[in-house]
Amino acid sequence: MTLPLLAFSALVACSGTPDLTDTPLSDQPLNLEEFFEGETVAYGQFQDVFGNVQRRFEVQITGTWDGRFLKLVEDFTYDDGDTEQRIWMLEKTGEDSWKGTAPGVLGTATGRENGDTFNWTYRIDLPVRKGTMRVDFDDWMWLLTKDRLLNRAYVSKYGVRVGEAIIVFEKE
Repeated sequence: MTLPLLAFSALVACSGTPDLTDTPLSDQPLNLEEFFEGETVAYGQFQDVFGNVQRRFEVQITGTWDGRFLKLVEDFTYDDGDTEQRIWMLEKTGEDSWKGTAPGVLGTATGRENGDTFNWTYRIDLPVRKGTMRVDFDDWMWLLTKDRLLNRAYVSKYGVRVGEAIIVFEKE
């Protein structure tokens, strides 16, 4: 029984993810500071590697941009009534590059924009129902319209994918 489980885990961990060199799906460039400035609402869910939805959530986001830093105040409400606030401080470090921090994030998150796409990676002590779990996020965002952004985050622990979050952001 252990060998099939290990083989399945290796297969899941090696499954494909997007790449910044992928052909853009639109000619609209994604600029985080423009999209997230002001009020945004997001709807999402986390599912495990077997596709089982573990948790759904809504996020109210307030973004402020000062020309260098983008502050995102995220207020989560989960389907079970739990709430959480995460405050990201993102710094634009180049024309298409970012770095950032938030409570629970270990070290510095880094990201790059390319056309309609943004990729963001970081390690975080993620709050879960019974404490926290240290995981790595490989976060991908695509601008669908000027007011809508799709986010798919691949979540792994010790290099093995444990699930993913799918989120739709909408400007208010």
